[in-house]
Amino acid sequence: MAHGKKYKKVRAKVDANKAYKLDDAVKLVKANVVEAARKFDESVEIAMNLGVDTKQSDQAVRGMVQLPNGTGKTIRVAVFAKGDNADKAKAAGADIVGADDLAEKMTGGWMEFDRVIATPDMMGVVGKLGKVLGPRGLMPNPKLGTVTANVVEAIKAAKAGSIEFRAEKAGIVQAGIGKASFSEQAILENARAFISAIAKARPNGVKGTYINRVTLSSTMGPGVKVDLTSLTGENAA
Repeated sequence: MAHGKKYKKVRAKVDANKAYKLDDAVKLVKANVVEAARKFDESVEIAMNLGVDTKQSDQAVRGMVQLPNGTGKTIRVAVFAKGDNADKAKAAGADIVGADDLAEKMTGGWMEFDRVIATPDMMGVVGKLGKVLGPRGLMPNPKLGTVTANVVEAIKAAKAGSIEFRAEKAGIVQAGIGKASFSEQAILENARAFISAIAKARPNGVKGTYINRVTLSSTMGPGVKVDLTSLTGENAA
């Protein structure tokens, strides 16, 4: 893929053969964004290559993590609820609340939301949306806290910056952990929270090295390798 002058300029500042300490990697990603001077606020992304075999049921890596400084994005939340729970969801800031009517809208192709939350009594309706929500990773799941009777807390968590992670077929977990406009400290704290969540989600079936590689980048910038020994408090072995 051909890259423009701005990319090549910042790419030259990253040593492809070097693994940087986590805080230095954050500084470099931030500096490259400033150097490129793009006209939009790039996202800061993290990618972790894990030593897992996702084909094995006991090696699945999936969960939810609350980023201390949010994602910098406006999260649109759709909630399946009725009665008092529907009223509570609306009051808590849900972008859309419904039941069969909401399911029909989604089946018709409407997908203007980033998170789906449902009360347990609505799973009969939501269960029929597996083919619509499943491929997009939006199906409510009690293990992730998106099937809950406490819709208020779930909505607040989503709006505050909780993100879902899931290892892809190749064992890679990736996510946006903030915006380039965030301070270095805010990005660093978010990165540590994400890495810690992945480390804690290590499946019992994994033998040997779990975290093989960590890379930070901005939306349009080059990847910066992170020195695994700099992941304070994490077990990369």
